[in-house]
Amino acid sequence: MVGNILAYFAFLKYWRDKMKKLLILLVLFSVNALAKPVNINTADAKQISQSLKGIGLVKAEAIIEYRTKYGPFKTRKELSKVKGIGEKTIEKNLNDIILSKSTSKNKS
Repeated sequence: MVGNILAYFAFLKYWRDKMKKLLILLVLFSVNALAKPVNINTADAKQISQSLKGIGLVKAEAIIEYRTKYGPFKTRKELSKVKGIGEKTIEKNLNDIILSKSTSKNKS
């Protein structure tokens, strides 16, 4: 009987540890999952970094700097001209990048 109780508590500890890890993973992955599409022509660096996968504050500031120097982005692919942003990053974020007030996602 005592052996069964100890086994039960060991089982509970095992599952508690698994649930903690699962909860941590859900929190980490939900940050970008809840992010909204962002207009890269009007958003500030914080908004951009919170909305786009693989774009931290430094890269978001580089986007703002490029936009200030060359004007608004005309296509999503133009982002690849910003230092540190490649085609894969753009591909991951295609559905979250907005260029104008419209929410059309057909522009390339």
